[in-house]
Amino acid sequence: MLRMQRWWLSLLVIGLITSGNAVVTFAQDEAKPEAKAEEKPAAEKPAEEKPKEEKPTEEKPAEEKKPEEKPAEEKPAGPAFTEEVVHLDNPSGVTVHPETGHVFVVSKQGVFRYGPGKPKKVWLEVDSYPTDIYGKGPMYDIGPLGVALWGADRLIVADGSRKDGEELVRVYKIEATPPAGKPKNEAEAEFTLGPIAPGDLSPKGEGNFYGVTVFKDAIYVTCNGDDTKGWIAKAAVVDGKPGELIPTIATKEATEVDAPIAITVTPDGEQLVVSQGGEVNQPGDSLLTMYDAEGKLTKKFATGLNDITGLAYSPKTGKLYATDFSWVDTAQGGLFELTIDGETCKATKILSFDRPTSLAFDKEGGCFVTIFGTGKDTGEKPKGGLVRVEPGL
Repeated sequence: MLRMQRWWLSLLVIGLITSGNAVVTFAQDEAKPEAKAEEKPAAEKPAEEKPKEEKPTEEKPAEEKKPEEKPAEEKPAGPAFTEEVVHLDNPSGVTVHPETGHVFVVSKQGVFRYGPGKPKKVWLEVDSYPTDIYGKGPMYDIGPLGVALWGADRLIVADGSRKDGEELVRVYKIEATPPAGKPKNEAEAEFTLGPIAPGDLSPKGEGNFYGVTVFKDAIYVTCNGDDTKGWIAKAAVVDGKPGELIPTIATKEATEVDAPIAITVTPDGEQLVVSQGGEVNQPGDSLLTMYDAEGKLTKKFATGLNDITGLAYSPKTGKLYATDFSWVDTAQGGLFELTIDGETCKATKILSFDRPTSLAFDKEGGCFVTIFGTGKDTGEKPKGGLVRVEPGL
């Protein structure tokens, strides 16, 4: 795992939900939420300290008004969002079930399911993944990287937890309800695709399967193995069964930019939409690209973004959104709207996030974003998180 695009992630979910001040816990443990929920009211004490804030305003009304107005002009407030879960361990992939509203997230320790309703809980769906170390400072512990739904009852998980040439794509059968007993073992998959071992198409073998989607009766997965090719692999589905996973689209040859990362499908279902992450030490080199069903590059746009890690269309507005991990300067990372106008693509920042890795919309138009860092003082606990941006994008 030598390429720096293969950062991705993991999830020790013991989080708390901001909405309703409720606490998300594992279904196996009901004791912790009550203890943490009781601590929340203490945070409402600032209401008693209002006189201290009002005094300076009375003494220096002219000076106090300016600082309050200035940030609104320089950094307009973005859409509201809530931290759905905190203390996730490098979460890197998210997808939302269109019928149940369940959110599936992948991280270092496996696949988790986050359920709506009250109380909200998190279930471990699949565990026992191996892990791998990626990066050259910072170094990240990673497991599975990408996740997508195949119909209503199958979950596709793209792997990053093994060495190049050994990594797999697993397809799991899922139920409408969360698992009642033990989670599935990583090897208990309905279908296993790969590995793509060293060979003529990929001398070192493929690995760091990051983005995954279903398009035109086939499963497509972005790869970060052979740097000279930048493969997207494809497994054709015949009679309900996926076939061999084969390197199919050589994105580096087509775009002259490294590393396919995020992948999705246009709302009309006619084209693949892929991000080329570029070099992690090169700012502004990420591309937005599109391919037809034959794998031919049809569009290529410079975006000015640093490292696009997630792509998704809003189901309400049809607008395209992206997450930028921004390895070269994490302060520039966040959630962006990508607007295509003729031959150009404009990236507009919606919200700033610390190393966001993926995004997915629910049917209401809410946008879930996985983030390596939430900015919270969590001590030794993992600092990743899952947020939901309110509908309106």
